[in-house]
Amino acid sequence: MKNFDEIEYNPTSEKLVKILCEKTQSDNPLFFRVLVGYYFCVMASSMRCTIVTHDRGDVPVNMYALSLATSGFGKNFSSNIIENSVIHLFRQRFLEETFPLLAEVNLPKLAHRRASKRGTDPEDDLIKLHKEFDSLGTLLFSFDSATPAAVKQMRTKLLMADAGAMNLIIDEAGSNLLSSIDVLTTFLELYDVGNIKQKLIKNTVENVRIEEIHGRTPTNMLMFGTPAKLLNGSKTEEELYSMLETGYARRCFFGYVKTISQTAPRTPEEVYEALTNTSSNAYLDQLSSQLENLADMSNVNKRLTMSKDTSLLLIKYRLKCDADALLLNEHEEIKKAEISHRYFKVLKLAGAYAFIENAPTVTDEHIYQAIKLAEESGVAFSQILTRDRNYVKLAKYIANTKRDVTQADLVEDLPFYRGGVAQKNEMMGLAIAYGYKNNIIIKKSISDGIEFFTGETLQVTDISKCIVSYSTQLAEGYVNKQGPWEDLYKLVQAPGIHWVSHHLANGYRNEENCINGFNLVVIDVDGGIDMSTAQLLLKDYKYLMYTTKRHTDQENRFRIIFPTNFVLKMDAKDYREFMSAVYQWLPFDVDKETGQRSRKWLSNQGTYLYNEGALFDVLPFVPKTSKNEERKARLKDQQSLDNLERWLLDTASDSGRNNTLLKYGMILVDAGFGFEDIRKKVLSLNEKLPDKLEEIEILGTVLVTVAKALAKQ
Repeated sequence: MKNFDEIEYNPTSEKLVKILCEKTQSDNPLFFRVLVGYYFCVMASSMRCTIVTHDRGDVPVNMYALSLATSGFGKNFSSNIIENSVIHLFRQRFLEETFPLLAEVNLPKLAHRRASKRGTDPEDDLIKLHKEFDSLGTLLFSFDSATPAAVKQMRTKLLMADAGAMNLIIDEAGSNLLSSIDVLTTFLELYDVGNIKQKLIKNTVENVRIEEIHGRTPTNMLMFGTPAKLLNGSKTEEELYSMLETGYARRCFFGYVKTISQTAPRTPEEVYEALTNTSSNAYLDQLSSQLENLADMSNVNKRLTMSKDTSLLLIKYRLKCDADALLLNEHEEIKKAEISHRYFKVLKLAGAYAFIENAPTVTDEHIYQAIKLAEESGVAFSQILTRDRNYVKLAKYIANTKRDVTQADLVEDLPFYRGGVAQKNEMMGLAIAYGYKNNIIIKKSISDGIEFFTGETLQVTDISKCIVSYSTQLAEGYVNKQGPWEDLYKLVQAPGIHWVSHHLANGYRNEENCINGFNLVVIDVDGGIDMSTAQLLLKDYKYLMYTTKRHTDQENRFRIIFPTNFVLKMDAKDYREFMSAVYQWLPFDVDKETGQRSRKWLSNQGTYLYNEGALFDVLPFVPKTSKNEERKARLKDQQSLDNLERWLLDTASDSGRNNTLLKYGMILVDAGFGFEDIRKKVLSLNEKLPDKLEEIEILGTVLVTVAKALAKQ
């Protein structure tokens, strides 16, 4: 077999697809390839074209397709072009000439068979048959809705004429799918060879049972839809996936356009030229005339043969599909079904390509052309299957709404947000949990007893773009800058520079001019802890530490800058609350009067150092989030602990009990405590550990190291 990249599309189809892309100003050809393939199959099946196979007998050419595309893509526009400018002459000739002639030929044959069976007059039976035939209504080349009874009625008319096909086109599947379930169930059975099991129903005045006619009636089905309306978590989505599971996955070709990908912007003149392209219109005229000829009586019941080599090629593809299906997990049955039956869809589409070319045989090239589309269809099908779960849709909705939403808003806007309070709370909890792992924060606030939710998709911090604004003046002349983390020391060491961790509008420093968005957290330490101790406690974090103007060896004064894992956008109130939470979290005293967005910092030519580690995780400190509430609850439970003990206990599970106690002991050494006091404090902290160590183990490990450190002083 050829490699996929070596296979070319059907040339007639591809030329038409190119024109559709041009006229719709779209650059998503798969949707149009599926659309064109469908209409090619409609023409072939209307003429009762079949493929002679070595294992399944005569297989009718037909196609089922599901194509999803976003609003504004041009679904209806493109199908109208095909129906009104490509197949219109074929349709007209078939309905006005071919089908009536075939009916005139077949009805006498049917009358003769009935007369022979019943011993009646053939002429009388023919009159009755004509009456029955006319009573079944006008033949519709295609229809957008039907009932099973109407399908049976239309099928009877086709069987009497021994010609034609039933072609169902469902537009706006999001709105029409539920009302079409019955007819789609009927079409499910008709797909393979055009047969259906009859159902026994009671005769009534309105429903007189017509004598059953045995035979095959090919069917084609095309369903359009908008992903936003169809895959929205509603009952419609449930029914769609139920249909795919019960057989439509293996029967359908798929197209999927999640977002509109348009060609490069053009001038109005260029758009006009594309829409009125004379060469394109000339080709459509030429193609429509060519297709009209396919409605000639000579093409009725055309039987396409395949050589042994072509049959072997199809078998090779079938075996490849079977092998690919075996690689899937057991729970992926729907994918297995689609992959393992691709060969059958390929066979039918290859027959349509041969018919359009008026070829007597299905060739290797026709098979390859159909494989090309089937494989692309498989990719689209996988995309359709990878739907977001309802809680994911909820999280994305809240993040993208850009406003506060209430429970009432969610119920009104989201079809899947249903059930009792417990169900909704569970879904919201899952949405929040999903957000933690996918850069979405969901905030909840309560006003007058009403819950309000707001969300934001967080931007991951690019440490080559640290947000600062700086000036040589206190309040004016500030320049906004995004610079690399590794160069930040130049700013904090430059003489006479004032800087802010936000950008400022108009270069003037005040709260009103602060532009939302920061990725640096700045901590000011005015004594109370040595730099060496702070380094020990913060060794797992990435930071820049530098001494400030009033720093001395006796009383360390320094500043710590943490790059954050996400860029946060907060107003002045939320920022103050955020910084207050950070101050509570730190294991040492800091200046707590510095929680303003417009807080300015002074550079200083002193000592600085970088530490490598993890970026500062902002999520537990974002106001109105459940993670922040969890932090507050934990803090309340730890009221009996001082900041250092709480810090060490919170990190115990990460660093191990021995390391936690040793870190505590060495901090106490730096703080000037004696051995006995250190021993008591270490043992006291051990008692507070969730899984404390034996005292003898502490004496033999942690306190031995502490004693050695004290001896060196």
